[in-house]
Amino acid sequence: MPVISAPYAFNEEELYVDLRSIFGHSLFLKCEGFNFAGSIKLKAATEMVESAERAGDLRSETVLVESSSGNLGVALSMIAASKGYRFLCVTDSRCNLATRLMMEALGSEVHVVADQESNGGFLGARLAYIRNLCASNDRCLWLSQYTNPSNWKAHYRRTAPAIARAFPRLDLLFVGAGTTGTLMGCARYFREWHRPIRIIAVDSVGSVTFGGTPGHRMIPGLGMSVQPPLLDESYVDDVVRVAEADTIRTCHRLAKRGFVFGGSTGTVVSGATDWLTRHDAQGRTAVAIAPDLGERYLDTVYHDNWVQDLYGEDVLDPDPPVNADVAPLGPTSPTGPPEPPPRRRRRRHDA
Repeated sequence: MPVISAPYAFNEEELYVDLRSIFGHSLFLKCEGFNFAGSIKLKAATEMVESAERAGDLRSETVLVESSSGNLGVALSMIAASKGYRFLCVTDSRCNLATRLMMEALGSEVHVVADQESNGGFLGARLAYIRNLCASNDRCLWLSQYTNPSNWKAHYRRTAPAIARAFPRLDLLFVGAGTTGTLMGCARYFREWHRPIRIIAVDSVGSVTFGGTPGHRMIPGLGMSVQPPLLDESYVDDVVRVAEADTIRTCHRLAKRGFVFGGSTGTVVSGATDWLTRHDAQGRTAVAIAPDLGERYLDTVYHDNWVQDLYGEDVLDPDPPVNADVAPLGPTSPTGPPEPPPRRRRRRHDA
């Protein structure tokens, strides 16, 4: 029975979901959302704060500052509250309301950037705000998840070894690409392992992480509007790009089977199943990393009006029934097959 005194001391490392019955592929999903921060970002946050403490950069008057679309902000809020530090999270309008409220409940300050920079989008505006703040206030300490090596080292030391212990015959690893901390930590670890592992990065359409033209993105978590400094593409064997509409469909498909995951997880699973469909992966062991759970996405990814307003009426068309032997609900005709139930009209938000 684990007994802890600090919230960052607990993180479930050994929970996997077998997705074969849902998607028809042999794919194990490593669930990283079962900790008090609710996401994989707890590892990077803990490593960055403790590294700053070891370096003597944190004092009682220090104000921790970080740019985050949500999950890292929650993790740092929790750690700051536990350790007695002040924390300011700089985010933007795509951050989920539940995430902002969680950070504020933990005692953090949240600054929402309203405008985008012409080249760097919301992220560029967030970073410009932090640079100006740190230049004008020497009490501020910017942890900089985008450049901080402790970000990838957390996953080199913890995430990848946990996967290796659970799957000693691993062949394929699918990792979402945001700051690329998780991707780089796992890729570096498995490059040194006793057998070759194929590392497949999963990115969002509209992200420029692996090149291309920046595009409109509304789901926080994965993807970048500038190329991440931590990324070394020589460690990546393949890249899959996922449209946000496919992220939405995958999240809802998982939810129909009782698994409510976050948008980042929907992107990773969609990319992994797409790759497995296009390649002969028969007999190979594949793992994908699920960064978070879905409670903070109830007013976005799982809200019909939000989804339809952004992605269209047809994005949530029902999948084929999981069990074809079960008749659909609704009235039956004595001379024909059962009729489908009437389609429910979904309400939209007023303009």
